[in-house]
Amino acid sequence: MVKEDDSGCTLPIRPAPYTPTRSRERYALEQSITQLLQTPGVIMLIGAADTGKTTVGKALLEAVVVGGFTAAYVDADLDQSTVGPPACVGLKWVNSREDIEHLDSADELRFVGSTTPEGVVLPHVVATAALVDMARRADYVILDTTSVVAGVVGETLKYHTTELCQPRVVVALHRGAEMDPIVSMLERFLGVESVKVESDPLRVSSSPSERNAVRVEGFRREMAEPISQWRVQRGVFAPSLPEEFDYEKLDQMLVGVQGFGGRCLGLGVLEYKDHQLRVITRHGDSMTGLRLGSLRVDRATFATARVRLRQLIFGV
Repeated sequence: MVKEDDSGCTLPIRPAPYTPTRSRERYALEQSITQLLQTPGVIMLIGAADTGKTTVGKALLEAVVVGGFTAAYVDADLDQSTVGPPACVGLKWVNSREDIEHLDSADELRFVGSTTPEGVVLPHVVATAALVDMARRADYVILDTTSVVAGVVGETLKYHTTELCQPRVVVALHRGAEMDPIVSMLERFLGVESVKVESDPLRVSSSPSERNAVRVEGFRREMAEPISQWRVQRGVFAPSLPEEFDYEKLDQMLVGVQGFGGRCLGLGVLEYKDHQLRVITRHGDSMTGLRLGSLRVDRATFATARVRLRQLIFGV
């Protein structure tokens, strides 16, 4: 990573020397960051839950900002969202340290409608690729991905995300050899450059209840006051609903409140009451349509339940 001074000379940004007051894990991370930032482009972070993807992502952002460059952070983790609400892919422009401290405020959103990629791999990949393409005007694009990295769903998702986003390098946060299969696949079939970073062995894993609390809080913030109710007319949904469809089936369904150009303005929850369907949202003023998600949301507790859209709409 280099920057020009006033004379046009390039000034390499070098890591500080190792000192005993810094842990070897931290020193190794700083060395990796220096290596990763030698050339601008898209840096894609992959790893299982609690391996430190977001921590590394923020460290990369800080190094970019300190070096005087611009960055964009694309958060494709639908469940433990850092940018924007759950069930969305979010983009944040980062030009200062203050921006890093306020990553939760998204500059752009794309709706996926689920907190897990199972059943929504295509919209998940498309949403991620769309925001990465938008983010390319920044010097560095940091792409943080979902923690689903194993099995058919995990490998398919990472394969097609890498294929469409074309990262300059993939950073695999790993414990032992857990990331070897997916890294080998990406190297073999897509020729991607990869860097392995050992996860901090002292890092404490979050429990299922802690992860659920993060998800619930994300929905709660998104649905906080001031919210409004808007009557929903037929013909505003994607996917389209059959003419004879019973709207009562949509009660408590999560929707993406859409604006022009495929942009997601935020989330809403449908309510069927007194034979009338309404959407409850903070984003109704500029709404042009609604995208159906694959979740029901209890607005009292913000607990969610998965729904198969095909079964909901067509009964199969």
